[in-house]
Amino acid sequence: MQWEELTGDQFPQALAAAQGVCLLPLSCIERHAHHLPLGTDMYIGRDLCRRAAALEPAIIFPDFIFTQILEARHCAGTIAIDADLIVRLLHNACREIARNGLKKIVIVNAHGGNNALNRFFLQIQLESPCDYVVYLAEPALKPEDEPAVEAQWETTVDGHAGERETSAIMVIRPDLVRRDQLRADDEGMPLERLKALQDVGVSTGTWWYADHPTHYRGDGSPATPEKGERWLSARARALAQAIRAIKDDSETPRLQKEFFDASQQPAIAPLESSD
Repeated sequence: MQWEELTGDQFPQALAAAQGVCLLPLSCIERHAHHLPLGTDMYIGRDLCRRAAALEPAIIFPDFIFTQILEARHCAGTIAIDADLIVRLLHNACREIARNGLKKIVIVNAHGGNNALNRFFLQIQLESPCDYVVYLAEPALKPEDEPAVEAQWETTVDGHAGERETSAIMVIRPDLVRRDQLRADDEGMPLERLKALQDVGVSTGTWWYADHPTHYRGDGSPATPEKGERWLSARARALAQAIRAIKDDSETPRLQKEFFDASQQPAIAPLESSD
């Protein structure tokens, strides 16, 4: 159930069918090599949520594209906003989702540049009391799906506009894949310009730019719609399973309330172990 497609009259019924669960797909607008659209992550995130919600009902929030993509500001078409505004906007979106009755908010990430943001956002949920819970769903493929999906990939380096994402867009929006722009060189291979630091466990803000300045990691040439369909379907089944577990979860809301209650008077709140 797509939030923006519902009427106001339909919303209460959708809320009940979703059992209070809202999927929040995070993506961004950025370059995806020469052959994929700027909205690649957005299309994949939206499709994954729709497939999962068809298996386990949930309301899907409109595409949330204003996330962390400062590393692509040198590329045409990128939409990168201030870091503090990203967090404030995401917090406000969650607050509005909850105000509309959806008290279990599930972040479904479709952009690797959000990985650190997502973990940070989870932790700052403990800053002040709220009547909703934010979950981050990153489920592994189900055991019955994983072997077939992993066996189909021909490339060993992937991650951005490579075999996986190209295969997915061939399913979701085949009209936007420009196969004639796929390079036959090694443009998608890491340049390793900061390898000396990385080898000793040192990172910097330019780590991605150092390896992939043209925002291409991997090789999209072996991509096929069949691979994309198998990958998307398997991911949707795993996400649907996670949604079911979130619906059944009563312990996290209880623990969150317990934590907030205790945090109001930490000097006198007793600390008890569940062991």
